[in-house]
Amino acid sequence: MHPPSSTTAVAAAGAPTHSRLAEFALALGGFGIGTGEFVIMGLMNRVATDLGVSAPEVGYAISSYALGVVVGAPIIALLAARAPRRAMLITLMLVFAVGNIASAVAPGFWSFIGLRFMAGLPHGAYFGVASLVAAAAVPPNQRARAVARVMSGLTVAILVGAPLATWAGNLFGWQIAFAGVGVVALLTALMVWRCVPVQPEDPDASPARELSALVKHRVLFTLGIAAIGFGGMFSVFSYVMPTLTLQAGMAESLGPVVLVLFGLGAIAGNLLGARVADWNVLRAFPLILGWCALVQAGFYFAANYVWPGIIFVGLVGTAMALGPAIQTRLMDVAEGGQTMAASLNHAAFNLANALGAWLAGIAINAGFGWSITGPVGAVLAVSGILVFYAGRLLEKRGASGEAMPSPV
Repeated sequence: MHPPSSTTAVAAAGAPTHSRLAEFALALGGFGIGTGEFVIMGLMNRVATDLGVSAPEVGYAISSYALGVVVGAPIIALLAARAPRRAMLITLMLVFAVGNIASAVAPGFWSFIGLRFMAGLPHGAYFGVASLVAAAAVPPNQRARAVARVMSGLTVAILVGAPLATWAGNLFGWQIAFAGVGVVALLTALMVWRCVPVQPEDPDASPARELSALVKHRVLFTLGIAAIGFGGMFSVFSYVMPTLTLQAGMAESLGPVVLVLFGLGAIAGNLLGARVADWNVLRAFPLILGWCALVQAGFYFAANYVWPGIIFVGLVGTAMALGPAIQTRLMDVAEGGQTMAASLNHAAFNLANALGAWLAGIAINAGFGWSITGPVGAVLAVSGILVFYAGRLLEKRGASGEAMPSPV
């Protein structure tokens, strides 16, 4: 007789076990987080006017949120090492809800900056834990697709959530956008409580074991791929509107079309990348990053023309295919530090955002033209491939003394 699985035990206890409904609940949280992260880019002028600052100063709120993600991911993973995962997800969503609702009623600019930092704290840990919960509920050869379904909330937020919240914010006031994100977070907490099964606690979990992820070279190299390889997508996307309007002569009225195609590309990339990762996670890295390098380099030429440029923005969005591969690889190599590694994945994602935008901005200011963002992105994608092969070389030499995986 085999001992009953945790899923069987949960079912016997009368808890909900419908995996797709649970995945929807987890994806809803990703939708709220993605909307909250990206909506401020479309509301800068409204926020600046109401809070009495310049639009560039509102950029501090974006940086503050990203800093909250980077700081919150490892700290929460340590403090909540022994916490049951469902309870942790509910708590993270409640903190996210408070941070966004409070942002909507912030009395001044600096309090708004501080509250955006607070809202960013649960971001990385939520996605990390949600990915682990989803992957644990499916067979091993379907983990990446389960992760992708959870991450689909983020990609749908790019396509629908942020534009819709931007429209509502510009029509009714920017506060309504952040309040709405807070309501989505509260609804997520309720749905996670109702739909996500309780997973048994790991008696061996501890902060020390979570910290062990930070000394595993396979974890660090995978995070390096995320922080560098993903940067190419952001180098293009951060400056896509001025590139197409000032260089290609695109009318500003086509801006929503650009965002929709980018969102569609992100959704397609997320789903297709998951299938490639489930097929062979290690081969997925050079394949996906090679594709990213090609389309980002192609953007340099396409950006001289309106519709080719717009189409290539959608192709650039397919870089989201890298996400499931990174998350799955981290599950494979983190061993006892899975929560830490999975949470840091999204901290690395935010570092990629900052790195890509920073390097592209340097190139533009140096006089290379707006479309230089494409070659900058291609260089970052190729650099991600080099990081991958450097990690594999070190792994094969067994330099860290870790147990070697089966050859692929």
